[in-house]
Amino acid sequence: MTTEQLFADRYKLERRLGVGGMATVQLAFDTKLERYVAVKLLAEHLAEDAAFVSRFRREALAAARLVHPNIVQVFDFGSDRASGRNFIVMEYVDGQSCAEILRDRGPLSPRTAVDILTQACRGLDYAHRNGVVHRDVKPGNLMRNTDGVVKLADFGIAKAAEQSDITKVGSVLGTAAYLSPEQTRGEPADASSDLYALGVVAYQLLSGRLPYESASLTELARLQEAGPPPRLDELSADVSPALADAVARALAPTRARRYLDAGEMEDALHDGLQGIASGPPTDATFALPATDATRVVAPTATGAARARRLQPIAEEPRRLPQQRRANPPAPPERKTGLRIFVSLLVAIAIAGAAFGIYKAVESATTRSVKLEPVSNQQVPDAVQSLKQLIGENTK
Repeated sequence: MTTEQLFADRYKLERRLGVGGMATVQLAFDTKLERYVAVKLLAEHLAEDAAFVSRFRREALAAARLVHPNIVQVFDFGSDRASGRNFIVMEYVDGQSCAEILRDRGPLSPRTAVDILTQACRGLDYAHRNGVVHRDVKPGNLMRNTDGVVKLADFGIAKAAEQSDITKVGSVLGTAAYLSPEQTRGEPADASSDLYALGVVAYQLLSGRLPYESASLTELARLQEAGPPPRLDELSADVSPALADAVARALAPTRARRYLDAGEMEDALHDGLQGIASGPPTDATFALPATDATRVVAPTATGAARARRLQPIAEEPRRLPQQRRANPPAPPERKTGLRIFVSLLVAIAIAGAAFGIYKAVESATTRSVKLEPVSNQQVPDAVQSLKQLIGENTK
């Protein structure tokens, strides 16, 4: 293709950014929107394979609906009429992948590593909530731009969770070193498998090595079943035991022992960096049936706020109606004060009655009508009625 010829009548291809087993990524200039983009081209020898073409298009459909600051945005996809090449146009990230950072700098400081990992957790959490599993989380697919923003790239073998697999039975996708134990057994990947892979990335960023060094899937599966890898705080003095525990939980051999979601893993990594211990969940956490009404998270220092958000049942024990209605007896001091208050009311009532009698007598004297005997007779009855009324309403 000559430099003057535009790919798909729009993109000017400039240089190659990377090569994978399935596609080649090139830097290109979008002549319509006048911006640089990354164009991913399906490998020519795969263009005739209907299964690979279908998977390549599935990538575009799955990734195009993911719009998040920590995910590489997909702008366009299709097929070039002139060359017949299938392509996806993505956001160009001006920076380095974590694989390149490891190559140039070696192990990272805990603060730098956790900053990268927590951003990746946010991107995965968004993708998982939208039904998309990445299935190929590795350092090469974590891009950090010049502003320090980390973006998940290459959903090339991602799948929508609600859709059926398009791979052959027993086939395994993804880079072998980052596969979860269930994937090495040929089971389908899910969101928890992505968290395991990110745990492998975390281990590598902090120690400069993989948790399991193997030459084949069979050997990897054997090492995973043999036991956990060496603790990170044993390999690096800069890694605290709390942070080592947070990474170890992501590498748990079973899904039930890992994090419930990427958001919880983000909380654990952040807390681990601060030295806040967050050990793995207790077995009782997963003894309940997996229903919305009974899904309870063990209250730990890590992700406590998220645990409360996921727990629909109020933590305060339920009380019986009669317990809620029962009122404790008033203390003696309160009764004494009530008697004083009632006495004051009675005194005020008597004073008011006396004043009324005086005015009645004065008025009666002026009009030569004698009401005094009648009033004197009614005062005791009025006072007694007032006392009774006050007593009935202040028990």
